[in-house]
Amino acid sequence: MSDRLPGIRPRPSIGRKLDIAARRSFPTVVTGLLLVVAAAPLGIGGQPQTQLAIALASVFFWTLVRPASMPPQAVFLLGLLLDLLSYAPLGVGVVILLVLHGLTLAGRRVLGRAGFMLAWVAFALLALGAVALQWGLTALLTLRLLPVAPAILAAILAVGLYPLLAVPLARAHRTLAETDRA
Repeated sequence: MSDRLPGIRPRPSIGRKLDIAARRSFPTVVTGLLLVVAAAPLGIGGQPQTQLAIALASVFFWTLVRPASMPPQAVFLLGLLLDLLSYAPLGVGVVILLVLHGLTLAGRRVLGRAGFMLAWVAFALLALGAVALQWGLTALLTLRLLPVAPAILAAILAVGLYPLLAVPLARAHRTLAETDRA
């Protein structure tokens, strides 16, 4: 049963519509900004691997906790941004993030009720598969055998970065959820 009360409601104002749009686009915008910041030349190695790790962790988290704010169209754009920033063959990041998004949505009912540790283990398995898929697709599209070390680094970074990203993202989610209820 809906908790809406019967009656006539005024149309939302432009400000209210902008507020709703901003809250819905927050996960996508934050993920995009994290990817751009990770692409900045900070003098640390492994930038493409860091970008992939951030993209995987953020898409997994937001798809798990707020799937309406991380639709496939947004995941597609984030994958395209990932490809452009990491100089990967176009489409590889798109495919990887869309597969991760779909698998996360499929397991959302179980993972949503599970604790953080189970979600982290599930993410680790999905991240390993995503990195392996990225390595294979990139090798196939470039027609050469790629070194495995960067792929292993990306998988380790993704698994290690997930808790570090999940804590502030969970706080942001709680804030968004509180404003949704208000």
